[in-house]
Amino acid sequence: MNARSPRPATVPPEALRHPRATRALRGIKLLVAGYLGLSALTLAAVYLLRGDPAVVNDAVWVRASIVVVSAVLTYLFAAGTARGSRGAYRRLRIVSAVMTAAIAVIIAVPGPFPTWLKVEQGVCGLALSGVVVLANGSRLRGLFAGA
Repeated sequence: MNARSPRPATVPPEALRHPRATRALRGIKLLVAGYLGLSALTLAAVYLLRGDPAVVNDAVWVRASIVVVSAVLTYLFAAGTARGSRGAYRRLRIVSAVMTAAIAVIIAVPGPFPTWLKVEQGVCGLALSGVVVLANGSRLRGLFAGA
């Protein structure tokens, strides 16, 4: 039989306390918190400016709503990662990379999005790019090996 021994679902707490791991996880949490905060402020601005169709159209409503949901999920995944959850770490890596790519498309492709939203998305993309770099760094990949 070629049965593999199951990996534990979480990383041991002492491994999470390594200075490089602590620094990377703190950076991820700060970047994701900034992404969530900016996304929530953007949705609030969309709501307040809803009467001006030149500034807020249906595409802006949809995009801003999707980004807030994505930011909340990313925040939950970052929190789970900081607690050592391998599944949360895997999801954090996937969602941050997918959203970074989606933001790049939103910025690059001409379409229904006003310049102000593209600038806001660019800032969100920079924060998520930082998450991608930190989450895929050698320290965290080694720590969450098998995730």
